[in-house]
Amino acid sequence: MGTPSLQPVAGTPAEVAGLLSPWLAASAEPEPLVVRTSGSSGRPKDVVLSRRAVTSSAHATHARLGGPGRWLLDLPVSAVAGLQVLVRSLLAGTDPVVAADHPDLASAVAALGSGGGRAYASLVPTQVHRLVRDGRIGALASLDALLVGGAGMPVRLRHACAEAGVRVVRTYGMSETAGGCVYDGVPLDGVALRIDADRGVHLAGPVLFDGYGGDAARTAAVLRDGWFATDDLGELDDDGLLRVLGRSDDVVVSGGVNVSLPAVTEALLAADDVVDALAVGVPDDEWGTRVVACVVGTAPLPALRDAVEAAGLPRTWGPRAVVVLDALPLLPGGKTDRVALRTLAGGAG
Repeated sequence: MGTPSLQPVAGTPAEVAGLLSPWLAASAEPEPLVVRTSGSSGRPKDVVLSRRAVTSSAHATHARLGGPGRWLLDLPVSAVAGLQVLVRSLLAGTDPVVAADHPDLASAVAALGSGGGRAYASLVPTQVHRLVRDGRIGALASLDALLVGGAGMPVRLRHACAEAGVRVVRTYGMSETAGGCVYDGVPLDGVALRIDADRGVHLAGPVLFDGYGGDAARTAAVLRDGWFATDDLGELDDDGLLRVLGRSDDVVVSGGVNVSLPAVTEALLAADDVVDALAVGVPDDEWGTRVVACVVGTAPLPALRDAVEAAGLPRTWGPRAVVVLDALPLLPGGKTDRVALRTLAGGAG
């Protein structure tokens, strides 16, 4: 795995915890740590995070959830979500329960609750999807909260969790905000949120990163006057809650029609004989952008197009081609590898 480090963060959970402990306890402000992003958009970045940003996020999370507790760790600690599980644990004076150290999820959750007190976990939607698919999501019903972030969470997954008695808290954030900073549509204490005229989501507060290591131009493009301009589009609903509409590149123009890829993905996931799916857009001479369904399952293309229409979406949003896979490719942090999928989809007729 290489030499354990905080610049960028790398190592086993125990190794990174060993580096984080003195970093958190240092009397003077230590050197910032660096989280190297997964590159889900094809552009990896070195995100520089101060101790103030990291600890502000951790304390605000515990305040929102009802107090410190013990955490289940089932995410890589090199990514910000897994790193924050370690930070929250250290600040709470507890040891995380590392899922990989146990024979199964039920055993890990049992170990999590063995000491009493509050119990939490943090997962990405892909992990939740697999737990629901395999009938194992009920193992998390004893948690005080399950944080789910890193990508949008389909409605069907939320319903499945609720039916199993799992309390899901949907989080929105990124490495640049030291992890999730908006929980169930409400910013954490100290975090400010605004939507610009183009529906771009902007965030501010003590959780913000210092910049991108070695890339002043990229930093200046997104950090202005204390605000971070994300790549996401959003809106505030009637209750003032943030609704994330997707990345700015998640809306493509196909045949002159604006198509929301997240909406198409959700429709595909509801189709019969589909286990997992993601809609992507690829360049096309005829359509401008061709919508391609990348699916795990056996549903044919006409059924997928029917599923889009059945979801109440325009039939013109339906995929023009399908790529059938044994599993969606994932990045180390558990997010779907969109770059790899677009490459595969580019060859689909």
